[in-house]
Formats: sequence, C-alpha cells, structure tokens
Amino acid sequence: MTTVAVFGASAARPGDERYEQAIRLGRLLARSGMVVANGGYGGSMEAVSAGARSEGGSVVGVLAPSVFPGRSGPNDHLTSSVDATTIAARIQALVDMADVAITLPGSLGTLAEFLVAWNTAFVAPFSNRDPLPLIAVGGEWRRLAEILAAEFGADGSYITFAESVEEAAALARTAIPGAEATW
Repeated sequence: MTTVAVFGASAARPGDERYEQAIRLGRLLARSGMVVANGGYGGSMEAVSAGARSEGGSVVGVLAPSVFPGRSGPNDHLTSSVDATTIAARIQALVDMADVAITLPGSLGTLAEFLVAWNTAFVAPFSNRDPLPLIAVGGEWRRLAEILAAEFGADGSYITFAESVEEAAALARTAIPGAEATW
C-alpha cells in the first residue's frame, strides 16, 4: 500500500481555504487507494484525515504527546497512530513511512517538515536509494526553493511544484509505480 505524508498548517480551521483544500486532497488520495500519514492533530492534519476517511481511506497519525501536552489529543479521523518523543523524531517518522510527500501551505512546523523531506530526498542517492518524491502546493514553496537554490546551492530538482491539491494528487499517483486513479 502506498503511503503519502501530508504536511500542512495546524492553524487551518473549518471553512478556510487551507482546511478545505486539505479535505479535497485527503479525498483524492483515498480514492486512489493511498494511505494518508500526517501529524495527527488539528488544522490541515485533521482536514486531510477527514477527507481520506470520508472516502474509506486509512490515516496514520504520528503524534508527539510529550511535545504537545496542551493539545486535546489526536483528531477523530485516524485509523492508527504512532507516538514520537521529539519533533525531529515525529518528522523523521513521517518521512520514513512515506512513499511520497505533499506539502501544503503552512507555517514554521510545515517548513521544518518540508526541509527534512527535501534533504532526505537529496541524500538518498548517496546510499543508492531512490529519492522521496516531494510535491509542494503553492507559490510560497517555489519562491522558498528558488531562494535556497540561489543562496545556498540547494538542488530544487527534487521538488515538483503544484498549483492545486488536484494537481498534487495526480502527481502523487504518477510518482509511484502502480498507483492508479479511481476517480
């Protein structure tokens, strides 16, 4: 089974565009038979989980209860969860379980996830592994990648940019052999 890690804003709320696009993405991924993995809490994580579950999909949450003791707990749409002890371990667990990663608009936490996934893709060939396919939705990720390439020599060829979650879902299907659309 193909697993897609989805990174996005914890501040997204029902009714706002970031939340609604995450619901659409979850639906599209589940319709394609993909497992959705995310940070397991609220915001875009809850929305992509709800979208996937509404289509009968499986959702894995990677939680960090000792890091987020004030959070009310995992969202209600997870089908399974894994606990991590640190933010770094949480992000790495998501990247390690993913066959592809999709980054939605977000904030600092989403940026950290995006950078770890990008670096993981970059170093994979050093150990004869295939790079993790990385898809980024929205112009802010393209602008960031351009800055990091210009200022730090980062290799932006590991990232595929999408303008919409519909495009990102289609790219995820083509990035993984054997993943077929059912919608």
